[in-house]
Amino acid sequence: MENKPSQDSRREFLVKAATVAMAAPLLLRESAQASGRISKLRHACIGVGGMGWGDLNQFKKHPDVEIVALCDVDENNLKRAAELVPGARTYTDWREMFRMEANAIDSVNVTVPDHNHFPIAYQAIRLKKHVYCQKPMCHDVAEVRELTKAAVKAGVITQLGTQVASSLGDRTAVQWIKQGIIGKVKHAYLCSNRPGAVAKYRLVGPRPAQGQEAPAHLHWDNWIGTAPVRPYAPDIYHPSIWRTWQDFGTGWSGDIGCHIFDAVWKGLGLQAPLSVQAEVQKSWEESTERRADTWPQGNHISWIFPGNELTESDTLPVEWFDGEFYPPQPIRDLYTGGEYPAESAMLIGTEGALLVPHQKMPVIIPTGNVKAYNNPVLNERNHYHHFVDACLGGEKTESHFAQSGPMTEAVLLGTVAIRVPGQLLKWNSAQMKFSNYPAADKYLRRSYRKGWEVKGVL
Repeated sequence: MENKPSQDSRREFLVKAATVAMAAPLLLRESAQASGRISKLRHACIGVGGMGWGDLNQFKKHPDVEIVALCDVDENNLKRAAELVPGARTYTDWREMFRMEANAIDSVNVTVPDHNHFPIAYQAIRLKKHVYCQKPMCHDVAEVRELTKAAVKAGVITQLGTQVASSLGDRTAVQWIKQGIIGKVKHAYLCSNRPGAVAKYRLVGPRPAQGQEAPAHLHWDNWIGTAPVRPYAPDIYHPSIWRTWQDFGTGWSGDIGCHIFDAVWKGLGLQAPLSVQAEVQKSWEESTERRADTWPQGNHISWIFPGNELTESDTLPVEWFDGEFYPPQPIRDLYTGGEYPAESAMLIGTEGALLVPHQKMPVIIPTGNVKAYNNPVLNERNHYHHFVDACLGGEKTESHFAQSGPMTEAVLLGTVAIRVPGQLLKWNSAQMKFSNYPAADKYLRRSYRKGWEVKGVL
């Protein structure tokens, strides 16, 4: 007598068969991805307003990118992005996007306010997605450390949004620094005194006494994310003035510091600083209310880094100037080609100086016997597309997290020093604490708002 399968066993067989059929393309794609052979990158854009709109357009231009999902807390931003990329699935909550798209995306870009960088990028890395994250990498030093470790462990492709790091100017500067053309480096001066920046990004007044109901198109609770709850106030936080608030941004040095520091950091092969100290705008320092809420409108940060074979001594001083603080006049006078660039890095060597203007070609200023030099032969490079190409099996990215993470830590140590102005902070990188001033350790990490914690990490 023939044994016929029961209805239940037949149903079970059909379910298993369907599951295998659905899983097969994913397994094949994962196998191809592991070997770097996928031909199309399925990408999700998280944050599509402001800088995110520019990022979206850059990724859309790559012929091997398929933008399959869009996420933004502001439905007006989302609507405009959806019109640019018809067919992309849309979300107002990144957590829901990951739940729904975990098997449908290969990469993401994180272009949201600083305070939400870590949870989004960390979740993407946990899901083995490649990550392009705008600078600074995170809001806090501890977040940067954890995200860097996670990225290296997961083996995913990463890129910090220091777009100028891929430019011919910065890459030329890196090569010249490594070649020791200006001799041994004695000092580095970084500055960002961009005209109009104070008025646009740095508020003078205190936090609003009260807020109002957020407009219907803005999912305010999702915008707040990990930060303390603050009532919505128009033109105070969203869309771009959030940078001035300690809850959400990292101030001017955190925003622009990674750009200006990048060529110096890579060229000299710097490691974690030994110490950091800051002086700030006097009116901010004297205001208890403002010191608790906003970042100052002017900063002067000084780091001492360990020296190496490219430096004159066993330590290297590096200074940052913004707002009302400028590099010393004798340093600015070294450049005779016109007005000193408002955003730039100047390295002083034993045989000359190297000026690296932001978004322009570097200039060697001879004061001694500089080495003979030529412009290195470099190809034009798009920072976003270089990330995409790396995800598809190309060469390593320019600003991968293993390289840009330690640099971001140094920049954010400067924001810690800003909050205790005048205090020399001796940094123990291995133990991630200040050896001489434990009171500043609390600024290395935040406590996340309930419901937005990253379990098992911070």
